[in-house]
Amino acid sequence: MPAVVITEFMDGAAVARLQARHDTIYDPALVDRPEDLARLLADARALIVRNRTQVRGDLLAAAPGLTCVGRLGVGLDNIDLEACLARNIAVFPAAGANDLSVAEYVTMAALMLLRGAWTATAAVAAGGWPRQQAIGRELAGKTMGLVGLGAIAREVAGRAGALGMSVVAHDPLLDSGHPAWRLARNVSLDGLLEVSDVVSLHVPLTEATRHMIAAAQLRSMKKDAILINAARGGVIDEAGLAAALREGRLGGAALDVFEQEPLSAEAGAKFIGLPNLLLTPHVAGVTAESNVRVSELIAARVLAHLENA
Repeated sequence: MPAVVITEFMDGAAVARLQARHDTIYDPALVDRPEDLARLLADARALIVRNRTQVRGDLLAAAPGLTCVGRLGVGLDNIDLEACLARNIAVFPAAGANDLSVAEYVTMAALMLLRGAWTATAAVAAGGWPRQQAIGRELAGKTMGLVGLGAIAREVAGRAGALGMSVVAHDPLLDSGHPAWRLARNVSLDGLLEVSDVVSLHVPLTEATRHMIAAAQLRSMKKDAILINAARGGVIDEAGLAAALREGRLGGAALDVFEQEPLSAEAGAKFIGLPNLLLTPHVAGVTAESNVRVSELIAARVLAHLENA
């Protein structure tokens, strides 16, 4: 039986590094085959996942010898941390390894949604010339609002400042004397929503943050503001956002994360036909480069744990 089980995609070189030292099963489809996964976990000592594998309940019960979980990313809402702590199972997130990827995604989404020219492709290819419809807005002179000012948000703040934006942020958990506040003006959430042209979310999903951006918050935003969520699904009330876009009460939105992943046809129906909307399949933190960094970091931490346990 394997010492290491990997249930979602990982860089090949990092997998090979694990396989050279320990019996390792790498099968990115295991996340969708819970019975096979339970069988493989019976004697496994390490489990490596991304965000879809739910490390809780039945899965943990099927892995009595598990000593560590490597998370190929930073969010831990798919892992029952209390249960892992109770069993002395170490949990290793890939903190810092994909900060740049997410920050570039947020910057890209802000540029695309404000400028809007990307929507003209089909018309121009067909011989049209929709210049008036393709005239958008600049980032320079606008205000970037960051909900949360952790490591990724700080990377966004640096890029926003370089592009000529003012930056405000709301983070009640960050001490007012922290050096990060040099990058942004500290404001309330209500104040941030009122003044920002682009709002980017950088918070974990907790009971306190679930639907923190709902109908009331959307109504307080500028009518032409852009909302970006590359943090966690559930932080935004998706039905409320869809209604705001459909009714022209918001300038646009980019969602990389969703309350249900992957979206079912029913859950995705509310987004069909909405103007100025970008939807991506939870890839903001995944680039060719970040996948190598994340994979190498987690492989190293799992190997060190297994060989020092």
